Order: sequence, then structure tokens, then C-alpha cells
Amino acid sequence: MRILVTDGMDKDALQALKDNGHEVVEQFYAPEELGAALKEFDAVVVRSATKIRANHIDEAKGGKLKLIIRGGVGVDNIDVKYAEAAGITVKNTPRASSQSVAELAMAHMFACARFISIAGHTMREDKWEKKAYGKGIELQGKTLGIVGFGRIGQHLGVMAKAIGMNVIAEDIFHIPGIEEKLGIPYVELDELLAKSDFISVHAPAVDGGALINAETIAKMKDGVTIINTSRGTNVDEAALLAGLESGKVRSAGLDVYADEPATNKALYSHPMVSCTPHIGAATKEAQKRIGTEIVEIIESFGK
Repeated sequence: MRILVTDGMDKDALQALKDNGHEVVEQFYAPEELGAALKEFDAVVVRSATKIRANHIDEAKGGKLKLIIRGGVGVDNIDVKYAEAAGITVKNTPRASSQSVAELAMAHMFACARFISIAGHTMREDKWEKKAYGKGIELQGKTLGIVGFGRIGQHLGVMAKAIGMNVIAEDIFHIPGIEEKLGIPYVELDELLAKSDFISVHAPAVDGGALINAETIAKMKDGVTIINTSRGTNVDEAALLAGLESGKVRSAGLDVYADEPATNKALYSHPMVSCTPHIGAATKEAQKRIGTEIVEIIESFGK
């Protein structure tokens, strides 16, 4: 197969594809050039930077393209149904990065609880703000509400329980037996909002607006911490910033944003926001697992 890799890939996996006889081209294409380029490849591997939309698929029709692989969990940067209607298979690697994203969510929880982001920043400005940042909180004994209880949410729930947090979860899909297996109960969203000290979002992007908005924030505890490592559009950034300014929201940990690169400076520079530039899956271990899964998908395709 002739394979296009647009957003980078583990070097060992790239070499494995080449060793297996495939031609691999590593190149990022601007949106206006992507559709025409796709015609020349049997498969394309993307991460989050490349977005394959209906117009790209239309331009690629009549060409070689028959497989799109998203190296990661979510596939909202691909018009999946449109691609499949055009006879193009869409795959992802849902297992590979779950632990990495869950660990980053946990890291943001610690950072928010103990002012790690802003305290470290002020030290680089030669300030010693011990009094200002000496009033942190512990995670132990607090309630974590997980919105979206798939693989990432489950990994986070297990870690949170291990440090003594109470964990509850909400999801439109209930996995049989998971409550007993992990000791984490499903609850309705309103109950989760009312009971949680920390809320971590792990749902795919949804139609119909943000999951965390002014209405849902109003239902939360005063002083809640909101973590989002899922999709930027799952959180209404204006509502979150208003919550931070009013004190309704104590702090927030963000890895994803409505626009990327992030443009809402008032939000990401807020002193009570711990922020990272969409690096949830960016660990050596996750990238190696993603690469392995991609190779497996390609080698089994059509068999």
C-alpha cells in the first residue's frame, strides 16, 4: 500500500510498515491541498491536526484511498459516515492512549488542588508566594465525577480510588458489570454535578452544544474544579471563565480548547487554570502503542 502519514508516527512503527513492503510518505498538507493529495494514497494516518472533511473525501473520489486511520481515540476530526458512504473504511486506536490521557487528567487535578502551575510560574519571576499558594486542598476524601465512562474515564476512576477519592460516573451507555468490577456507580448527570468536588470530562464531542455550560455549572458545588482532556467544544469557555471569575469554579485543568492552537488567552492565562497544549496522548508509551495498533490495522486490512 501507499500510505500517507500527516501528523507524525512512532519511528519503529514507520519502519515496520516499510519493512513490510509499504511505501510511506510523511507530509502534512494544508486543508486546501489535502483532498487532491489523498487521491494518490491507499491509506492515510492522521492524529488531531489533520481534519478530513466531506469536501476532501469528494476530491479523493476516483482515486486510491480506501482506509483512514486516526491515531488516537476520538474520530471527530473525520467525517466518518460520509467516508464510509464513499466506500472508505475508518479506523482508530482506542486502547493505546487511554492510560496516558487519564494520567494527564490526574496530573491536572493535583496541579489545580495545590496551585502547581501558577506557583511554579511565579517562582520563575523570582517571587516567593508561599502564603498565597499555601492554602491548597487534598484529593483524598473528595468526590470525583467522571462524565463519559469509557476506557479513559475508567483508568482515571481506578487511579482516583487508589488515592482515596470517592468516584461516581455518568454516561449515556452503561457497561454491564463495570460498577461491580470497579466499585464506581453510575449516576444521573444532575446528581453528579451536585455531588462532585472535581468533574473530569471524557466524552466525545457531541452535537447540540457544550456538556459543561452556564446551566450545568450553576448546578455544581461552589468551588468545583473542572478538568477537560476530551474535546475543547465539550466546555463552553465563556461560561467556564465566568465561573472562575465569580469563584463558583475554584479551578480548571485544560488540555483541549475550542480553537487549537488556543486563542482564548483570558482563559488559559487565568491564575486558577492549569493548562497544557493538547498533549494527552503524547507519551512515549502511548505513541509506541498507537504505532503498533496502526501497523496491525494496516496489515489486517482486507484480509
